Amino acid sequence: MSTLYLDHLATLQRQAEQALARSGFDTLLIASGIEKYAFLDDRPYLFQPNPHFKHWLPLTNHPHSWLAVRPGAKPLVVYYQPDDYWHVPPSAPEGEWVDAVELVVIREPEDAAGALASLVGPRTAILGEADAALPGLVPNNPELLLNLLHWARGTKTPYELAQMRAASRRAAPAHLAAREAFLAGASEAEIHRAYLVAAGHTDRDLPYTNIVCLNEHAAVLHYQYQDEQRPVESRSFLIDAGASVNGYASDITRTWVNPRAAGQEEFAELLAAMEREQLGLVAEVREGVDYRDIHLSAHRRTARVLRETGLVAMSDEAMVAEGVTRPFFPHGIGHLLGLQVHDVGGFMASEEGGVSPKPEGHRYLRLTRPLQAGMVVTIEPGLYFIPTLLRQLKASPHGGQVNWPKVERLARFGGVRIEDDVVCRAGGEAAENLTRDAFAAR
Repeated sequence: MSTLYLDHLATLQRQAEQALARSGFDTLLIASGIEKYAFLDDRPYLFQPNPHFKHWLPLTNHPHSWLAVRPGAKPLVVYYQPDDYWHVPPSAPEGEWVDAVELVVIREPEDAAGALASLVGPRTAILGEADAALPGLVPNNPELLLNLLHWARGTKTPYELAQMRAASRRAAPAHLAAREAFLAGASEAEIHRAYLVAAGHTDRDLPYTNIVCLNEHAAVLHYQYQDEQRPVESRSFLIDAGASVNGYASDITRTWVNPRAAGQEEFAELLAAMEREQLGLVAEVREGVDYRDIHLSAHRRTARVLRETGLVAMSDEAMVAEGVTRPFFPHGIGHLLGLQVHDVGGFMASEEGGVSPKPEGHRYLRLTRPLQAGMVVTIEPGLYFIPTLLRQLKASPHGGQVNWPKVERLARFGGVRIEDDVVCRAGGEAAENLTRDAFAAR
């Protein structure tokens, strides 16, 4: 891993030096960020580090620290370690990153200004939020520099892929523990707690808030609650949950059906059809493929499922052309994944910026770039029974083509989403499925 990390740093150093030269800067300073407090309160929100900072360093709980990148020199880390007895301060610097950098330890946040003063000038780029500013250290976030760095982040180094494989391996047993809790009749809150225990996480460690849905709640795409009450009948279970390793995320969704639930056969048939189509979409991940084409393919595949399961009596082509698939599948097929769950740069037209448009009528797609080797993307088709969208469909000219009695029966199960994290490989090679590999290793 040390070799992987050193190679990763060398790649970032090269990318940063090139970006600095192209954007007219000599030095790059990156703020880790500060703790933020609730309005009129002394209670801090959960700290979220600047992703540019944790791109270089596996430090995710280190506010008030800084990183300096200088051409031809080791990265300089200004490491904030307060002498604090109210909270546990960061430990003394340790890990493989320490020997790869120059290190300055500070006790007060404002000491960073003095430690970096000699590096600040008119050709210094400073990345961070406005509230990270110190005297002489005011973030300017140059647009061209950010674009160049965001574009480069779209492809992962071998070190980054190793962290993401580990994040998938951490999440897979937690998903299985959640499934067992569901089958035992647990509540959403109990299922969530079972997930945390199996992942070895607390809520603070999760890359995003777990989406834990029983029955009709699975029709809410980003269902944000966890009901403490056990349902009278546990019919279906959708969980969208990940794990973190050294600042890198996994993002996995699974849908399960209770084989003892009344009327579960129709939903099990739908779930099996969606599993088939999701694997087909994963197989479409190839270097050079336009991700927008995979999204449109997902709608064609959704149409096939709707037709084959008897939900809509129209041809696949007509369903897609008339937008009949969209009420059942209203979100995008996926997104870039990495340091952020919805990683940056998904809409960029080139490394210098610009916007690559979404297909008309598909405003929720989060990635519109051609796939490059080393990109990690999610593939997450869904088919849901969302009351507000179904009412609109029923009132449309195509409402008469929908099998509404069957829709009503299946609506008790909420919906289906299946999501894998997938690495695009070079030369037309089949994608690496981080998620399926992690489950297979259990």
